[in-house]
Amino acid sequence: MERWAKTVLRRFVLIVKSAVALPGVWLYLAAVLIGGCGGDNFAKIRNLHSAGEAIICFGDSLTEGVGAAGGQDYPSRLSRLLVASVINAGRRGDTTAQALERLPAEVLARNPRLVIVFLGGNDFLRRVPREQTRKNLEEIVTRIQAAGAMVAITGMRLGLFTDELGPVFEETAEKFGALYIPGVMKGILTDSSLKSDAIHPNGAGYRLIAERVAKKITPLLQAADRQRGVLPAG
Repeated sequence: MERWAKTVLRRFVLIVKSAVALPGVWLYLAAVLIGGCGGDNFAKIRNLHSAGEAIICFGDSLTEGVGAAGGQDYPSRLSRLLVASVINAGRRGDTTAQALERLPAEVLARNPRLVIVFLGGNDFLRRVPREQTRKNLEEIVTRIQAAGAMVAITGMRLGLFTDELGPVFEETAEKFGALYIPGVMKGILTDSSLKSDAIHPNGAGYRLIAERVAKKITPLLQAADRQRGVLPAG
């Protein structure tokens, strides 16, 4: 059996075994099957051929997992969905400026392959000027890509009547060839069964975030695997 076939079979068996205990894995499994049949075009994603190894979730308290029990943060749940190691590089309270300061040690030094950037909430709460947030986010993306890794940017609506930073997330992804993951927080903070307080999800809310992220990055990782020769082309 060829190398790629063995890899696909082994990954499929692990996912199916996990799905028995973790119902959310079925969403990931569906994404695997759909992604393998075509789907998104990732030609514009920079560093699709990345030689890095680590999948890193980089963000603030929403990445750290404030409001949930241990192991229920979204990176941990994402790891179980992907059946792969995922590093949680979230730190509560971080603005984009503070995250930029710790980027070298906590992300770039870890041989990243894909970095999922989930920032902006604290910029909004602290009234950081939008263009400063944009500048910081662009610098974060630029540095990650210069290190040879792919970038995914999560989008979320911030503001009761206006969407203060939504366009910044989407425009930055488009400008720099990053994957855009829209609406990761949609419906969570308006549903008491999905949140722990006014601004943080609970375990169920983080599970929903992980499922939304997995649905988008699964076909990206498949396309990247094809670049490496792990999966067959087409």
